[in-house]
Amino acid sequence: MEDITYTKGIYTATASVRELKRDEFQGVVALSRDEGDETADPETTVYQVEATSLTPEEALEEAKALAHRILGEIEL
Repeated sequence: MEDITYTKGIYTATASVRELKRDEFQGVVALSRDEGDETADPETTVYQVEATSLTPEEALEEAKALAHRILGEIEL
């Protein structure tokens, strides 16, 4: 399953899924801040969806919703 990437200004949120155990998946969002300095690594913070899901598709939908909430709270 492919990751989904959203961008707002210098912030990039990547929604993805990780398998915890068989038939249990969790949505994850990696939020990166790119200041434009090519020599520095961008700051990255990882957020997890609190609930687990039975399918990767469901977990990805939860991760996408979390990514939208995170980016929506950022003021540029």
